[in-house]
Amino acid sequence: MSFSNDPIVRVQDASIFQELNTVLSDVNFEIEKGEFVFLIGRTGGGKSSLLKTLYADLPLRLGNIDIAGQNIRTIKRSQVPDFRRKLGIIFQDFQLLPDRTVADNLTFVMRATGWKDSTKIKARLAEVLMRVGLGSVGNKMPHQLSGGEQQRVVIARALINEPVILMADEPTGNLDPEVSEGIFKLFLEINNSGTTVMMATHDHTLIEAHKARVLKCENGKLLDSKIHEFSMTRDY
Repeated sequence: MSFSNDPIVRVQDASIFQELNTVLSDVNFEIEKGEFVFLIGRTGGGKSSLLKTLYADLPLRLGNIDIAGQNIRTIKRSQVPDFRRKLGIIFQDFQLLPDRTVADNLTFVMRATGWKDSTKIKARLAEVLMRVGLGSVGNKMPHQLSGGEQQRVVIARALINEPVILMADEPTGNLDPEVSEGIFKLFLEINNSGTTVMMATHDHTLIEAHKARVLKCENGKLLDSKIHEFSMTRDY
């Protein structure tokens, strides 16, 4: 692909808005293929708004953002579905369809993103569930799974189209520490296989245990541990 040697994410002089309010200004950073990046900051500081702007859920009004070869500033509404197939997006809540089995949840997403061959769908479904350690839950309903298992299904869903980057918004926020550690290790395994990961989190334990690059939303700015020194205390 044409973007394979370029940064997966390039943000230049961007301002991030939530409705009419500017939450971050003069945002500049790049994320290379295969990087693992934490996104931290206080609640309301702009983490979720930044992620939503990156995957074209919020409009970019000032500056430029390129992700996986797509310019977010000029993207048309009709282009968004194709663009998001390059991304794996993991939301704060699981957003699983409660009236469908795990397999049907994943099949729904696959057909919605262009999969047509039933044999290939079945094979890919089994592959991603095995990848997240849930090879035997395809026939279960979401309510029959623990919170950690539901999150693993969400990660499997995000992996279906072999994304170049996973964007996770507080993926361990509703899980107990032991389960959170298992989910985080899964993200590390995915990252070690070559997928870029950008994870918003409040979990300071994870950040302390895994020394990775950190982007911090603070006082309307985005600080980057690659170029800035800032406090890593538990103020977020």
